[in-house]
Amino acid sequence: MGGGTGLSVILRGLKKFPVDITAIVTVADDGGSSGRLRTDLQMPPPGDIRNVLISLADTEPLLESVFQYRFQTGDGLAGHTLGNLMLAAMKEITGDFTTAVKELSRVFSVRGRVLPASVQDVTLCAEMTDGTVVKGESQIPNIEKTIRRVYLEPASPLALDEAIEAILEADGVVIGPGSLYTSILPNLLVKDMATTIRKSSALKIYICNIMTQLGETDGFHASDHIRAIYDHVGESFFDIAILNNEVPPTVIQQQYANQNQTMVLPDLELVYQLGCQPLADNLLLYRSVLRHDAERISRHILRLIHERMG
Repeated sequence: MGGGTGLSVILRGLKKFPVDITAIVTVADDGGSSGRLRTDLQMPPPGDIRNVLISLADTEPLLESVFQYRFQTGDGLAGHTLGNLMLAAMKEITGDFTTAVKELSRVFSVRGRVLPASVQDVTLCAEMTDGTVVKGESQIPNIEKTIRRVYLEPASPLALDEAIEAILEADGVVIGPGSLYTSILPNLLVKDMATTIRKSSALKIYICNIMTQLGETDGFHASDHIRAIYDHVGESFFDIAILNNEVPPTVIQQQYANQNQTMVLPDLELVYQLGCQPLADNLLLYRSVLRHDAERISRHILRLIHERMG
């Protein structure tokens, strides 16, 4: 469960193993191509769904490049990705966004299911510590103020029935990595989503970000991420937190410092005090930017779930 690039990275690792995957994806995005299509066609934003579809797809690299291609020119076309337009077209053809995602999943031989958290039109809002309210997922990180809480308008949009069923049937529920306030929490604020996860017998695993995010988690340690989630959905929500404990090379740290980003420190004792068992390991991969080692994390996830199942 999540959104953005973080969820896609983990799914690329998990799909290599014999597991039945259901990816539940945020629908709070309102920027760029997704925001334009959302406004023009009154449809859920397709961008995060697109990234997750291609991460689980069994396709040739060239087809992936075509699906992810972003037009640079063209009146009204520039800025759109072909994959977003295909999802919009399929939604118009089938008359339903969820069906559109299922049909494209079939076309691209997706390993598992991809489901929007909700199909209702929602706006993500943030209340800052000074009382300022910011509306719109794309605007929240730009305010450069400290976030007190986020919420959805309308409040408690209906969850997709299939998403609720998938959680209740799951052996493990994995949340993250991803933008804490704009990718992770929007899913958990959908009606019945957090409640269903809490009552599920599945092992609940949180994968923490490697680096802080400007405008969202400046100065956060691992425990701050978990505490922020607990402030929204209640305590004792996660069983396990998977944390990176490898310090990036100095040159990479400087690269991120230039963007006012620092490593998320794995403060294990404070995580444990939150009732969450920390699992710390070297989870770094570097490909011009830092990414999680998806295969290593996937092995941890499967081992933890197998141990829970006995």
